Amino acid sequence: MFKLLSNVWNQFREYLVLVSLVIISLSLLTQNNNPQVQKVRAVAFGSFATVTSVFYDLFNITQLKNDNQVLRKLNAEMMIHLSMLREQGILNRELKGMLEIKDTTSLPLLPATIVSKSLSITQNTITINAGIKEGIKPGMPVLSYRGLVGIIQTCSENFSIARTIKNVDLKLTVKNENKRLNGIMKWDGEKLVIVDVPRTFDFDVGDRIVTSEISSIIPIPIPVGIVSNIEEDKTGLLNLIHIKPFEEVLSVENVFILMLVENTEKNNLELNFYNR
Repeated sequence: MFKLLSNVWNQFREYLVLVSLVIISLSLLTQNNNPQVQKVRAVAFGSFATVTSVFYDLFNITQLKNDNQVLRKLNAEMMIHLSMLREQGILNRELKGMLEIKDTTSLPLLPATIVSKSLSITQNTITINAGIKEGIKPGMPVLSYRGLVGIIQTCSENFSIARTIKNVDLKLTVKNENKRLNGIMKWDGEKLVIVDVPRTFDFDVGDRIVTSEISSIIPIPIPVGIVSNIEEDKTGLLNLIHIKPFEEVLSVENVFILMLVENTEKNNLELNFYNR
């Protein structure tokens, strides 16, 4: 034990002496009440506090920067997770609505997903991931659980292109569901309208519009939208009926194809044929 202490003393005696003297000096300073010594003591402790504060601030700023970086990363991760949860929630509501339709109807509905969209002012089309292999044919209606989306135009083996209701080349026969009044609906490049409606026809804002059974394309009533405005045309004899669609066709992602096609000969005799 004595040998160990002797070795420590021999190796670190200068440091030990310095520490001892510093401790003795500090002790004497704290016990001395001399005014000059008190001034020295105040200056010494003030300087020590200032230096300590500077170093503390430096270390604290570095730590704050590290903490902020960690928090920014955590916020970014939470933002991504929240966005993913919202996306899943929207998709879940859409698929739930589709399941409700599928479970409550005996109609031949084929579920499909939109894989691409061609959007313009007048020629809005969608491409879906089902085609001839699944039995799809031109003229079949495309719909969501909210309402009509469009009509199949062309098909390949595995994909199909559909004109949406916001396509100027698609004209459909529709009717006022309650008042049983028919008309031709089309997209004029800005809005969905029923054209050339006699002013004697009793349309009101809020009336529900569905596809008409006299249509050459769609044999059953499918919801389209509601009347949002009634505009008098330039002649003053006819009205333009503005329609707000139930489905925003430019944002829909999952659809059904109604696996029914009306008689081709009948299609060719009527105005709202699907292939011009």
